[in-house]
Amino acid sequence: MIKKSTLQHLRIPFSIFLMPFFCFAASQSSQPNMFYLFISFVIIHIFFNPASNGFNSYYDKDEESIGGLENPPPVDQELLYVSLFVDLVGHLLCFIINWQFALMLFIIGLMSKAYSHPAIRLKKYPIIGLLTVVFFQGAWTYLMSMLAINGFSFGELITEKTLFAAGLCSLLLLGSYPMTQVYQHGEDGRRGDHTISRMLGIKGTFYWTISVFSLGTAGFILYFFYYYSLTIALIFPVFMTPTLVYFLLWFLRVLKDEKAADYKSTMNLNKISSVSFILLFTFLYFYSH
Repeated sequence: MIKKSTLQHLRIPFSIFLMPFFCFAASQSSQPNMFYLFISFVIIHIFFNPASNGFNSYYDKDEESIGGLENPPPVDQELLYVSLFVDLVGHLLCFIINWQFALMLFIIGLMSKAYSHPAIRLKKYPIIGLLTVVFFQGAWTYLMSMLAINGFSFGELITEKTLFAAGLCSLLLLGSYPMTQVYQHGEDGRRGDHTISRMLGIKGTFYWTISVFSLGTAGFILYFFYYYSLTIALIFPVFMTPTLVYFLLWFLRVLKDEKAADYKSTMNLNKISSVSFILLFTFLYFYSH
């Protein structure tokens, strides 16, 4: 019987925050294979992401709040074994689609483990850690999702539109990922993880996100104008309005008191942002099909 603490550290509900780029890939697929779409969704969000969460939790051994767990329970060896088993099952299921999908998931799995394993721990290096997450959770995840949903080969991924969209995913993460670290400065410091958010400082992290996310918004507007229409391009900021309003109100509180950069506020921003993107890309899917 798997322990409750192990299931908690897999953080399966937290996968909702990682769904937007998959949904974006689905919305950009002109003739998606619905069976592949379902299978790849399960593999990525029910197997791979929870396995990565558990592996990360095992080596971080957090005592304070982490993404999806306000009060994380202590970890033990079972968490590592379960995470690796779930990871293996997810990788084997990839072959239902094709070996290219399996290879892409295997590579991102290696990078995820390198991010948190003490022998390498890319997480402790602010720039390398940031670039690893930005590329693999952004562009790589989008391309991997496109390949899986459509049953593509590698060669079929290399198009102007697909690479443009993949780059935009990484640009968004470049702006948003430091915000996920803003409440963890104390614990990251005790572990010796010099994250990008610690390097920028709390207020600096907010300024960074404002600047880079603005570039990402401009990029998405250009993308939708070029491949869809001016109307669709202008719909993008409409869907992003709840995220922008919450972020700015939160930032005003942080300017008065940096303690306002806390776990609950960060999770609320993640929820609002993720739901906004999922609704946008769901709208685009039905608009395009």
